[in-house]
Amino acid sequence: MSRHMTTSANTTNATPPGRLYGVGLGPGDPELVTVKAARLIEAADVVAYHAARHGRSNARAIAAGYFRDGQIEEPLIYPVTTEGTDHPGGYQGAIDEFYAEAAARLAAHLDAGRDVVVLAEGDPFFYGSYMHMHKRLADRYETTVVPGVTSVSAASAVLGRPLMERDEVLTVLPGTLPPEELATRLSTTDSAAVMKLGRTFTGVREALERSGRLADAWYVERATTDRERSGPLSEVDPETVPYFSLALLPSPAAAAFMGGDAAEERTGGVTVIGLGPGPRDWLTPEAQAALAAADDVIGYGPYVDRVPVTPRQRRHPSDNRVEAERAAFALDLAKRGRRVAVVSSGDPGVFAMAAAVLETAEDPQWRDVGVRIVPGLTAAQAVASRAGAPLGHDFCTLSLSDRLKPWSVIEKRLTAAAAADLVIAIYNPASKTRTEQLVRAQKLLLEHRSADTPVVVGRDVGGPAESVRVTTLGDLDPATVDMRCLLIVGSSQTRAVTRGDGTTAVYTPRTYPAE
Repeated sequence: MSRHMTTSANTTNATPPGRLYGVGLGPGDPELVTVKAARLIEAADVVAYHAARHGRSNARAIAAGYFRDGQIEEPLIYPVTTEGTDHPGGYQGAIDEFYAEAAARLAAHLDAGRDVVVLAEGDPFFYGSYMHMHKRLADRYETTVVPGVTSVSAASAVLGRPLMERDEVLTVLPGTLPPEELATRLSTTDSAAVMKLGRTFTGVREALERSGRLADAWYVERATTDRERSGPLSEVDPETVPYFSLALLPSPAAAAFMGGDAAEERTGGVTVIGLGPGPRDWLTPEAQAALAAADDVIGYGPYVDRVPVTPRQRRHPSDNRVEAERAAFALDLAKRGRRVAVVSSGDPGVFAMAAAVLETAEDPQWRDVGVRIVPGLTAAQAVASRAGAPLGHDFCTLSLSDRLKPWSVIEKRLTAAAAADLVIAIYNPASKTRTEQLVRAQKLLLEHRSADTPVVVGRDVGGPAESVRVTTLGDLDPATVDMRCLLIVGSSQTRAVTRGDGTTAVYTPRTYPAE
């Protein structure tokens, strides 16, 4: 409730000004009107309500049974809804002018000492038209706002599915947001309600599909009225969707309310997701959506720790050297109907889990399990961006780890890349147990590259201990490199230049001289 004293212009009137009431009516069923709202409607001198140009008002229809004889009715008829207008200010200009005129009409009643009730479907402050009257009048007249049952609560009740429980997060979104923004927001919440469908339905459906949550979405139209309709959103014809409808993603725990074996019958699958090399800002919307849709998150412990905790999800961290076992576990869960996210740092297809999952999935027992790969920003790209553009021309990526391939193969590939004068991004350059590989690699590269070839050493790029330094192939000290580093060794054309601010930028020109 907000109480505001009248202006000095009103205090000169012999009759004290009336009081303004914003009264919520609930979603449609007249029996869901609160006792307080019913009492105020019946007692009001003036009852105002918004209506479309055809003159019919949903709000008035809900409240009709609470009117009394002798009341003044003020229908506030919109000049436009979604169609075009020849108003010089366009649609917004026409609407702003309408609200100003409507507020003036109500002010005239209030100044004459009449109490005015403005009817609002649902709740007055929940996407309600009453708000526009409140903003224009509440600073001049004593005002009371009476809350009402929202359409979101009604839809949840109609479906028999809870909105949220424990520490789950509910997000309410307007369907007028761009699909890509909707998808991002849907991918980072537990449950959601998307309002204002009608013409936006196709975009909302696209956002739900893009976020991986279409299968969980429900559609509710005109909840609690005699025209109520509900069902899985994926089955709704866009041509049949009115404005008074919404999309609902119930609590993830709502699977318990599905009944029978429905929860067990859904199709599972494995999605291998690239988290990028560092901060959450580098996580793609597609990856966020895939994580949000998952029932289980599997991966190397530090990578699983980077995924925001969602109470409904099960988390399965493991050691870094059990890729095959991790893949088999993920595929087995998916075979039993679980939606499984296998997470990797960087891009899952670059020295990471995508290959391990696909290789394991060749086993006949998992051949029918769906596997999807969601790309991520690679460590090479991240380090290159910090240094400038060292990957601006042809390059290759190599791993110095000889855990899964012999050192002789690594030597041959290094020699070939060096002889071809490719920029080389080197992954896994060293570890606690592998200290000699980089020493050997440096010696081999110096047989084909000059000692002053630029080398970028990026460590923990995107993380709290990030460091990027530029050195040369001759001055590189292998003892300063560990497993958290990535090296970029330049070609004969790669340049390190000093910028005006004193920083060094490394880049490889896009052109290459003819031989």
